[in-house]
Amino acid sequence: MTMDLNRFFDAELDEHAAVVAATRAALREPFARLVAVCAKSLRDGGKLMFFGNGGSAADAQHLATELTVRYKTDRAAIAAIALTTDSSALTAIGNDFGFDQLFSRQIEALGVPGDVAIGISTSGRSPNVIRALETAQAGGLVAAGLGGKDGGEMTQYADPLLVVPSDTTARIQEMHIMLGQMLCGALEIELGLVPAGGPGQAGA
Repeated sequence: MTMDLNRFFDAELDEHAAVVAATRAALREPFARLVAVCAKSLRDGGKLMFFGNGGSAADAQHLATELTVRYKTDRAAIAAIALTTDSSALTAIGNDFGFDQLFSRQIEALGVPGDVAIGISTSGRSPNVIRALETAQAGGLVAAGLGGKDGGEMTQYADPLLVVPSDTTARIQEMHIMLGQMLCGALEIELGLVPAGGPGQAGA
């Protein structure tokens, strides 16, 4: 069967555009609250911790790097880490305690009250993400998240929670990285590190 690539190309972009429009309509207020809690944490000497599985793990690393290194232009470093990068910790936790504790154990070790733990899950049902958010709440951290579909169990444990209004994993992931990079840009401005309307030079 021959694929109609032109039709496929247009259909993918049409779906993406529809999800962008739905995200714009649905997530303005929770995005503003996420920026606010992250900015407060950073001003108070806290840090942001990102975590997720698979593509969401890649997003966690990408966003933490944008903050610690640069996003739009050179400026002071912003305290952020991804809990997906330490292979020794990940394998030891998985081996000794189980995969469900992959992120919660690190939050228990590294998190302090006032930090922001940002779980990323397209379904909102990843057990290790949910457990980490529970641990964050219990430890006095702000438990926040990027989700999708109906929000899953994340709706019980993450606030603010940005639930992308789509059932398509690829579209949710596209919105997650977009929202995450918008968070980086907004934090640079909120923290006074980059002037509003400043240069749009690309980062990592």
